[in-house]
Amino acid sequence: MADVPTAIAHRGFAGLYPENTLAAVRGAVESGADMVEVDAVPTADGEVVAFHDERLDDGGESRGVTDREGRVWDRSTDVVTNARVLGTEQRVPTLESVLEVLPADVGLNVELKNPGTTAIRPFEAVDGADRSAARDRWTPFVDRVLSVTDASETPVLFSSFCEGALAAVRGKRPDASLAALVGRRDWEAGATIARRYDVEALHVPLEQVDNPTLASLADDLGAAVNVWTVRDWQEARRALDVGADGLIADYPGLDRYLSD
Repeated sequence: MADVPTAIAHRGFAGLYPENTLAAVRGAVESGADMVEVDAVPTADGEVVAFHDERLDDGGESRGVTDREGRVWDRSTDVVTNARVLGTEQRVPTLESVLEVLPADVGLNVELKNPGTTAIRPFEAVDGADRSAARDRWTPFVDRVLSVTDASETPVLFSSFCEGALAAVRGKRPDASLAALVGRRDWEAGATIARRYDVEALHVPLEQVDNPTLASLADDLGAAVNVWTVRDWQEARRALDVGADGLIADYPGLDRYLSD
């Protein structure tokens, strides 16, 4: 475990600020985050925006985060970026605008959430032709993401639940920093993906934080273990007690009471 755990602001400390907004990013920086995590999806125009759900409204499994309707990737950039988030005046930002407000000494974790299709096969380690197809499905979106991140000096860590996303990044940028997101139940797939791409970090759910196989894997790879999603200091203590290197947290300062 690191002497001082890495503070990773989940969607920009979503417990304090409207998630995945510029207010959240700025607030996370002011609160002392070492890294800010945002989700990335495309609009119908191919722009990359910071947004988590499939839809702007509450259809399907989406939560109704904005005052607009429809799948994000079916709506124009203008519609998406004018959507109000969680009843505030904050709008859905582009990834480019997120990078513009981040200082160079604060990292960005881009979670590659969706390339614009429901056929993304999360929580699966795929083989053979299926893996190639998964990589190709993500590549156009990853190209756009990289065109944005390459223009910035901010250090970027790319993460995803989808093997195709990490395969596409590794294929385009062999030296990119990658993190394998491990599922709450389907953790074996995340472990397999982590080995395949020699990741720099494992993003482990709190439910799997004491999984000895994942701890051994992280040691073998020399990878950091960042735990998600940490919502209070008791969860922070649990994560740090078993050796977590970083906390992907909804609030800042959750380790402040853990020195005793």
